[in-house]
Amino acid sequence: MKKSAIISLSEITKFESKEEEFSPYHWYRHMLKQEPVVYNEETDSWHVFKYDLVKTVLNDHEHFSSVRKRSIVNVGYSSDNEKDNQQHHIPDKLDIHNVDPPEHRKRRALLASAFTPRSLRLWEPRIQAVADELIEEFALKSEVDIVKAYTSMFPIIIMSDLLGIPSEDRLLFKEWVDIMFMPTTEATFEQINEMKKTAGKQYFEYLYPFVVSKRTNLAEDIISDLIQVEVDGDHFTDEEIVRTTMFILGAGVETTSNLLANSFYALLYDKPELYAELRNNPELVTNAVEEMLRYRFHISKMDRMVKADNNLLGVELKKGDAIVAWMSAANMDEDMFEDPFTLNIHRPNNNKQLAFGYGTHFCLGAPLARLEAKIVLTTFLKTFSRIEPVERFILEENLTPSAAGQSLTSLPMKLYK
Repeated sequence: MKKSAIISLSEITKFESKEEEFSPYHWYRHMLKQEPVVYNEETDSWHVFKYDLVKTVLNDHEHFSSVRKRSIVNVGYSSDNEKDNQQHHIPDKLDIHNVDPPEHRKRRALLASAFTPRSLRLWEPRIQAVADELIEEFALKSEVDIVKAYTSMFPIIIMSDLLGIPSEDRLLFKEWVDIMFMPTTEATFEQINEMKKTAGKQYFEYLYPFVVSKRTNLAEDIISDLIQVEVDGDHFTDEEIVRTTMFILGAGVETTSNLLANSFYALLYDKPELYAELRNNPELVTNAVEEMLRYRFHISKMDRMVKADNNLLGVELKKGDAIVAWMSAANMDEDMFEDPFTLNIHRPNNNKQLAFGYGTHFCLGAPLARLEAKIVLTTFLKTFSRIEPVERFILEENLTPSAAGQSLTSLPMKLYK
């Protein structure tokens, strides 16, 4: 049997409902206790769950390589045309995912120029302004669908603003991003791949002339930063900048949107009393964001290829084996986090969560995602004295598969000023 290039995680999780995948605590508990390192025959892949072992896989690039032939994600699209393929896949020097040190350092440095602490300080007022603008639209209502009105819109508006895209084109960007990063299965690949090709082509045709014109009109935005960056004599071409923005959007929009939506879900359903505590003590929001990343961000996992035979995880691994490190399961490891299946914002070590990865491939956008989450929650808490669930809400009917696992499509709530 020919091995699929995509490692299908449903073959190991076997969740029986969307809700079970959205709150996979029972499964994580079982894997951590019974099968902390396990081989899955159907997908010919290894899976690792324990905190220390996950860190080893993510950080030991001598034994676990990011240069792999098979992966758990299918981002981008395939074309029959060789030239088209080259144009629409991430060029080598932009690809920081499928590369190991020392080459990784240089590629990452090129991208990191867009995410400096200085950038964050400059962006904070803009991020705050977007939060204020969105909340103003529903501040006087007694009920809102927080996903549609706030959490799904916020990251795309922020990213298009930080890229320097005119605000009237924000929704175009959202349409393209939603399509380009849709998950596929073998059954749906052909149909979705065609949609991705169309969206990718439209995105490229929109952004390329925009980048060209930016070269003579630099501003305080990510595209201008990418135009100006230079590492070891290397610069980005206009085409590479377009590809880079695609990568940044893919990495930064859906994941942040999920974190925000899931945080509101937790405040409504996991621990409703937490809302009043945070409203009365806004300085606790930073801790709350870390705990939401640990407890309510279940979609964090990375794959690697075994680079050399080893038994570092207590099993015999062979060169070429595919291995998946489940960071979100590691965040539930009781050897690292006391009473891990409880949402506790006062946890002293919740900032040790691995939602953003670990080691050389730690997520470049983590500081931005944390800042967005802090501003989104704080602004909301200041505006509304309390929130309540809406009785008619059925979780199973309001989830959809996404590249990031099960995502909330809707989350209605009652609002009180």
